[in-house]
Amino acid sequence: MPISEQQAQDALKSLIDPNTQKDFISGKSARNLKVEGDKVTLDVVLPYPARMVMGSIKTMVEDCLKAAGAASVEANVTWKIVAHSVQKGVKLIPGVKNIIAVASGKGGVGKSTTAVNLALALAAEGASVGMLDADIYGPSQPTMLGITGRPESPDGQNLEPMTGHGLQAMSIGFLIDVETPMVWRGPMVTQALEQLLNNTKWKDLDYLVIDLPPGTGDIQLTLAQRVPVTGAVIVTTPQDIALIDARKGLKMFEKVGVPILGVVENMSLHICSKCGHEERIFGEGGGERMCKDYGTEFLGALPLDIRIREETDAGKPTVVAEPDSRVAEIYRAIARRVAVKVGDLAVDHSSKFPTIVIQNS
Repeated sequence: MPISEQQAQDALKSLIDPNTQKDFISGKSARNLKVEGDKVTLDVVLPYPARMVMGSIKTMVEDCLKAAGAASVEANVTWKIVAHSVQKGVKLIPGVKNIIAVASGKGGVGKSTTAVNLALALAAEGASVGMLDADIYGPSQPTMLGITGRPESPDGQNLEPMTGHGLQAMSIGFLIDVETPMVWRGPMVTQALEQLLNNTKWKDLDYLVIDLPPGTGDIQLTLAQRVPVTGAVIVTTPQDIALIDARKGLKMFEKVGVPILGVVENMSLHICSKCGHEERIFGEGGGERMCKDYGTEFLGALPLDIRIREETDAGKPTVVAEPDSRVAEIYRAIARRVAVKVGDLAVDHSSKFPTIVIQNS
């Protein structure tokens, strides 16, 4: 017996995408639905990069339609990343669709490690990703990405991004000697950072992850007001001292109109490498409590694991060093959730408006 288009629509309405928690019709993922007798074809266009899960999504959609009465189903699963709105009065950067700021209220919570693994996890899911090391005083991304050398500048003004593990990257660390301290005041740092951001020839990025310096001072506030940030991820540990500062970072982004994508709790659990004993050295549940207090999402918790430190120090972070490990899986789950949260934000339509030029004729 043939399946009707309405039956196919109803089946897709009842099917929930496990990543977006929306059905495929209201989420506008199901497109070009065609029903011919008992054969169904459709496109499934996801709003997040989905290389690791597209197979399971395809199977899920096809099984659902077969259960509704279709004899054969062909679901073509792809994804499309679009630019989303940023703070009012701040223009998007050419070649960059979305900017994700990774911040912490204080240093030492593993923000840079989280930022680089988040960027690598987004790239592993199939997105085009860049990494901007905004920590002018303590640039660590060159070491973490295992990149050496200096960026090229063909025109003497703009810089070509460096590349490492498939990421486009830029850092003040590429331009100075490793031993040189940056003895600069705030305005100089802000200016240098804006130049690194705007004078790098980013090439068609779906996401640019910015590793912000720790704290909530002048630099962070200026960045939050001048850089077109799509959303921010806050990194903390369960420790009360870290959480106090993380809350300040969260409030700073709220004040300047940058959406909080969620909170990552780092070093939440220590597993002894000798005996396997688990111990919550820095406390328990702090990140989740903070998320409940501020109505934001708890993106995930990462263990205190010696391999994470060893791998980033060696220039090959966990997501690329051990892609099949449990830790890499957690980073990918966080990245997918961040991408879904970005996909839920308002779309930026400025690129669709024509540029109006007034001239005397």
